Amino acid sequence: MKKSYLYLMTTFMLWGSLYVVSQFVLGKIPTFTVAMFRYLIAFIALSFISLKGKKEKIEKSDYKYFFIMGFIGYFISVDCQLLGTKIAGGSMASLINSLNPIIISVMAMIILNEKLEINKIIGIILSLFGVYMIIGTGANIKFIGVLISFIAVIGWAFMSVISRKISNKYSALTLTKVSMLIATVCNIPVSFLEIQITHPLIQIDIGAILGILYMGIVCTAFTNILWNKSLSMLPANTCSAFYPIQTLTSSFLGVLVFHEVLTTSFVLGSTFIIIGVLISLLFQKRTRKEEEVLV
Repeated sequence: MKKSYLYLMTTFMLWGSLYVVSQFVLGKIPTFTVAMFRYLIAFIALSFISLKGKKEKIEKSDYKYFFIMGFIGYFISVDCQLLGTKIAGGSMASLINSLNPIIISVMAMIILNEKLEINKIIGIILSLFGVYMIIGTGANIKFIGVLISFIAVIGWAFMSVISRKISNKYSALTLTKVSMLIATVCNIPVSFLEIQITHPLIQIDIGAILGILYMGIVCTAFTNILWNKSLSMLPANTCSAFYPIQTLTSSFLGVLVFHEVLTTSFVLGSTFIIIGVLISLLFQKRTRKEEEVLV
């Protein structure tokens, strides 16, 4: 149990650092080019890891689910996440991303007909109020960046719900590796066009290279291994309860590295969002299967 908690804390702290590192790298290299290299590096790393395991054959009927995961989840969603980070800043983008567990619950209700419990309804209301405090009353908010970050969250939630349909048929390593390959292929033409337009502004130096390597190996390949390992040891709802660590980490690093100013509305709004997420995830009935996992 302690080991799984350590995995989760490490995962979300590294995901929190991703926003700060990507904000630095995006100042030197265009968004979609960063995404392409991030996935390519992660795919290569995961391919080496999968050499030791048993090769899994994908059924033709499941191709569409892998495409949804790669195209919507990793290509559209994460590219929007990077773009939102570039426009709105790492702290704001990470804060919006902390809504993921709640949005996933809503998606599951709509798509999978899962019951939306009272604690989740309360959590959604509190989190939406927190978002209103930041966006509706705060100053110097870049609405385009926030909107793009919301699109990223919705896309990731949709992908997460759809992936449940085949998560029991394939290993997490196969799901992640194939999806990242699809995202890499999708990013190639967009990245090529982006480079043609922005090439005079590109600054490739040792800092940018190390940043992309960190994003691909540590924040993508390594964290997905830790995340999937945690999911095999604990219920998904318990794992998702650690999401606020990501926001707190990115906010702390944003202030420390980029001297970002956290306004009163941002602090109060983020507090409501974090409380809403925790209420949504912690105070709920566990299924018999989840109890068995915990035991």
